[in-house]
Amino acid sequence: MSADLSSLQARARVHAALGDPARLAIVDTLTLGDASPGEIGHDLGLPTNLVAHHVKVLQDAGLVTRTRSEGDRRRTYLRLVPEVLASLAPPPLDRADRVVFVCTHNSARSQLAAALWRDRTGGAVASAGTHPAARVHPRAVNVAHRHGLTLEPAGTAHVTDVVHDGDLVIAVCDNAHEDLAGPGAPVRPRLHWSVPDPARVDTDAAFEAAYAELAGRVDRLAPAVVPA
Repeated sequence: MSADLSSLQARARVHAALGDPARLAIVDTLTLGDASPGEIGHDLGLPTNLVAHHVKVLQDAGLVTRTRSEGDRRRTYLRLVPEVLASLAPPPLDRADRVVFVCTHNSARSQLAAALWRDRTGGAVASAGTHPAARVHPRAVNVAHRHGLTLEPAGTAHVTDVVHDGDLVIAVCDNAHEDLAGPGAPVRPRLHWSVPDPARVDTDAAFEAAYAELAGRVDRLAPAVVPA
């Protein structure tokens, strides 16, 4: 993922401003409502000079603005700038026609990831393997069914038959990532998720653990993927 240096510097300033417990407490206080510096000091038990210092740091980072009261012009109120907090999230990935999840056998992790992506986002998705098996692992089919998803037992495919230009390729196992990252590989993954192979253990608990990890990763990735 390429990152604009100025954006990184701005985000670093915000992170630095939030690195002090008192300043984080001020931001927490302002998350749901505005407050005067005096009210902040009273609520948090901070002396006036410390409140002034922390507020200045937060203002310099763009996290807080100060407005004058319409009732008593001598009083000012602090207001959180939520857009600056939102900017702490990593920038979105480049536009992608489709997401393609790849593992070695295309029999468990890549299948579950694709089913999760389809269910959680509704976006275009596919899965593939570097050395695809003849069938999807029965425990993968079962764990998908337990979570309301459907896998096609015979629906495995080779990565070169699936991936096209414009796809966001995600290797969901170490072997597939290393195969595709090597010289001369026909496809290169954009992202790598080091998810343990549940088939090595071959228990329902192992497949549930793989499902849970993939679900969490899908939920974290989805907001960063911009559809073409």
